[in-house]
Amino acid sequence: MVSVSRYLERRLKLKVNQAKSAAGRPWNRKFLGYSMTWHVEPKLKVAAESVERMKGKLRQLFRMGRGRNLKRFIQEEISPVLRGWTNCFRLAQVKGIFEELDGWARRKLRCIVWRQGKRVRPRVKLLRRHGLSEERAWRSATNGRGPWWSSGASHMNAAFPKAYFDRLGLVSLLDQHRRLLRTT
Repeated sequence: MVSVSRYLERRLKLKVNQAKSAAGRPWNRKFLGYSMTWHVEPKLKVAAESVERMKGKLRQLFRMGRGRNLKRFIQEEISPVLRGWTNCFRLAQVKGIFEELDGWARRKLRCIVWRQGKRVRPRVKLLRRHGLSEERAWRSATNGRGPWWSSGASHMNAAFPKAYFDRLGLVSLLDQHRRLLRTT
């Protein structure tokens, strides 16, 4: 790092910001929100810091989504953010983070749906309306677990699958990324 900084400052007459500059392996560093994999043939991936920043922004939005119309909230607040983030990282070659964020966002939305039910009977009614049997709906609504656990449980995945959120207008990060890769 010292020799590179000296070369840049003396020879090229560039100013090096020591706080932002560092030397290291490509998979340990990030540049413009991207990082690299450590494989023999490295691939471009979204940096972990970028993912955490995106999750933080989505957490704020999901807090605002409680008690609102789910379809309108998804179309006006969530989908534009997801679409923009995917467009920003369209060059990423590793798709795993897009799958992970997709599942996480759907689970957060299921958590909102679960909380909107408030009590046992409305939750049973909601689950029955979305195709669960009477017995399974009652067992699910009275399981005594919290909203985050329930949002990841099989009964919520059966009642509110990916297709349900697609119909509401939720942008799938993975589908959007695949579409963008085909156009480039």
